[in-house]
Amino acid sequence: MADSSSASYIHMVQHMIEKCLIFHMSKEECVEALSKHANITPVITSTVWKELEKENKEFFKAYEETQSNQEQMSEEETNQMIQKIISDSSKESDD
Repeated sequence: MADSSSASYIHMVQHMIEKCLIFHMSKEECVEALSKHANITPVITSTVWKELEKENKEFFKAYEETQSNQEQMSEEETNQMIQKIISDSSKESDD
């Protein structure tokens, strides 16, 4: 059972990282936001992010290029986006 709950936790973190990507957040913004708003330790977010990078090298290469050409979100915008991610994630868990 522990393996199943660990896998589902990692899947949930992955899903939240994917939401961060949709909102064009940097790795650092995502790690900070999930730590602050979802109580996910930065090492977990960072580890899952690194694994996603390994599995999707081309995507992350293009994503990083896009990131470097865009302005960073304000802290308020980041907070609003994370609250939406958490809210959406909670609704999906209830289904």
